[in-house]
Amino acid sequence: MSKKTIQIGSRGSKLALWQAEWVQQQLQSQDITAEIQIIKTKGDKILDVPLAKVGGKGLFVKEIEDALLEKKIDLAVHSMKDMPGEIPSGLKIGAIPEREDPCDAIIAREGLTLDTLPRGATVGTSSLRRQAQLLAIRPDLKIVSLRGNLDTRLRKLKEGEFDAILLAAAGLHRLGWGAEITETLAAERFVPAIAQGALSIETRCEDPEVNGVIAFLNHPETTTAVTAERAMLARLEGGCQVPIGGYATLSGHEITLEGLVASLDGKEIIREKQSGKTSKAQQLGISVAEALLEKGAEKILKSVYSDHSK
Repeated sequence: MSKKTIQIGSRGSKLALWQAEWVQQQLQSQDITAEIQIIKTKGDKILDVPLAKVGGKGLFVKEIEDALLEKKIDLAVHSMKDMPGEIPSGLKIGAIPEREDPCDAIIAREGLTLDTLPRGATVGTSSLRRQAQLLAIRPDLKIVSLRGNLDTRLRKLKEGEFDAILLAAAGLHRLGWGAEITETLAAERFVPAIAQGALSIETRCEDPEVNGVIAFLNHPETTTAVTAERAMLARLEGGCQVPIGGYATLSGHEITLEGLVASLDGKEIIREKQSGKTSKAQQLGISVAEALLEKGAEKILKSVYSDHSK
């Protein structure tokens, strides 16, 4: 490796910077100098509209990917769940580090859980997937759109705007806020977002130097699980703001993937669970997606897309 300084592109939120700084530290442990460039994305600029209404895929990655293609940065660090199913031509996922906790977590006032929240409680979330699954379990809840960084969301909860908020456990653990969690929702009950808890280190395809440098960060088991989940997402033609969930687990040379598509009101939940060889992770993801479509997922997704294009 030459002595050039690697430029890392990242969003500017506290969590995004934690993730970029973690990658920077890993590179520095290999005597590789790296600097972080903060890049504002469309999703960061529009904060007064629910994410699903903003429209389009890649709300939190496009501007960073543009900088990568223009060679203003050498690699990008994203939350993998923000990545659209398709990667722009010329770019690739260069490494996927070991996954954090993939589950969703509730933070409620008075230490309450999903089952013990009072009837009609107000729950904040920006995710249609979380909204749908919450309403499937607790149709009495009032779901309110909640945007902003993690610290903003926690502040709004403490100020009494919500009875509870629903967040990814991974971000809370990474920022040292795990003690705030009042309940972690098991993936079997509440299917996580595609690749939740995993990071994506995105690079240019034609950059053997950088791709070689970051190879040590790749975690094979996480990569296999995420490959299955993202293959399912791509076949469903879903972005990160649709009510699609998917979670893969590995046991030896076998991988099991559970997929979910839900109506926004939680009244229709379609699930599919299949297993296969880890070497066929991508095919498994496509197979689960096909089964979901056969069970009626296409109708639900078309309805969601038409609702949010208005």
